[in-house]
This record gives sequence, C-alpha cells and structure tokens, in this order.
Amino acid sequence: MANSEAVENVVEEEVAVEETAQQETPVESISLQDLQVLSNIVDLATQRGAFRGNELTQVGAVFDKLSTFLQQVAAAQSANNEESDGVEGTEEA
Repeated sequence: MANSEAVENVVEEEVAVEETAQQETPVESISLQDLQVLSNIVDLATQRGAFRGNELTQVGAVFDKLSTFLQQVAAAQSANNEESDGVEGTEEA
C-alpha cells in the first residue's frame, strides 16, 4: 500500500508541475491586423511572381477565403460600432 500511495503522490506532483508550466507559457495569437498583413504579403508575392502557375489555384483559394473572412469581420465590427453609437445616442437624449 505504501508503494501505491507513493505512486499517487508522484503522479499528483507531475500534474501540478505540468499545470504550472502551462500557466507560465504565453499563448500566441493572431490578430486581425496580422491577417490583413498576411493578405497583403500573398498579394505582393503573387504580383512579383513568387508562385508557380500550378500553385496559383491553391494560393488564390486561400487568399479568397482570407479576404472574405476579413470583409465579414470588418462588416460585423462596423455594425457593432453603429449599434453602439445608436445606443449611446438614445441614452444621452
């Protein structure tokens, strides 16, 4: 029984160490500005001939998805800003 208790203590200590390590590791994220820069890079690289002809279909498909996503986010942010402005305007009146 002493062995099983020792094993349980070791496992608990390992879990605690892993949880601490996960908390200390900064989480990387990609902002909308990063995605816009990425879109610009793909556009510029295409203009400069960085991709082969047989690669352009795949690059174009991803570029279109990224552009559509950025447009949708911009529209949603614009709608939220207009909604916020409308709510603030009614509160002030």
